[in-house]
Amino acid sequence: MDAREMKIKAAEAALSHVEDGMRLGIGTGSTADEFVRLLAEKVAGGFRIQGVPTSERTARLCLELGVPLKSLDELPELDLTIDGADEIDPQLRLIKGAGGALLREKIVACASARMIVIADETKVVDILGAFKLPIEVNAFGLVATRHAIEKLAARLGLSGDIVVREASDGPYMTDGGHLILDASFGRIPDADALSRELNAVPGVVEHGLFINIASLAIIAGPSGARVLEAR
Repeated sequence: MDAREMKIKAAEAALSHVEDGMRLGIGTGSTADEFVRLLAEKVAGGFRIQGVPTSERTARLCLELGVPLKSLDELPELDLTIDGADEIDPQLRLIKGAGGALLREKIVACASARMIVIADETKVVDILGAFKLPIEVNAFGLVATRHAIEKLAARLGLSGDIVVREASDGPYMTDGGHLILDASFGRIPDADALSRELNAVPGVVEHGLFINIASLAIIAGPSGARVLEAR
C-alpha cells in the first residue's frame, strides 16, 4: 500500500463518522483532498452536508466536485471537522500548517464540537518537532517578531533555524495575507509551554501547534486504519 492508498484508507474511515445533515469543517492538505473526493461521491448520491472549508484550495476542490459550502459566518458552530496533520503525538497534540492554512484550520476546528484527524502512520511521533513548526506572522515587524520567537525558544531550550517560507515568486502569503516562519526545532519536549509562549508574542497571528483540539485520530498503515485516542 503506497502513501496515497493509506491516505484514502484514513479518509474512508473518517467518512463513517460523518452523518447526514451535518455541519462539517473540511480540512486542507493531501489527505483532506482524498476525504473531499470520497465525500463528493456520497453527496452525489443524495447525502446532505453543509461544508465549511479551511482554505481557498479546499473551497476550489469542493466546488469543482459539487460539495455544498457555507462560510463560517453563516455556520459559526459546526458538528465536526475532518482534517489532516503533519505530526501527531500520543496526547493527540498536532503540528499542522505545511499547506499554509493553519490559521483558518484552527479557527474552524475550534468552532466544531469535535475534530477528527486523518493521517498515514508516518505522521505519528513520540515527540513533536521533527517537522518544521509553521508560525503565521504579520509582515509588519517581521524581524522583531522573529527575534522574539528566537528568544523564547532559547528560554525553552529550543534551537534551530527560523526562516521565512518562500514560494516560487517570493515570500509565501497565506489566505489571510500573512507570512509564515518555519521553525526547525527538531524536538519540542514541552509543546504546551511553547504554544503559550508563542501566543504571547504580538506579531504572531497563529502557530501550528494544535493542543487539546483533536478528539481522535484515524491512522492508516499497510494493514488498514486504526483509531488513536489521547493517552
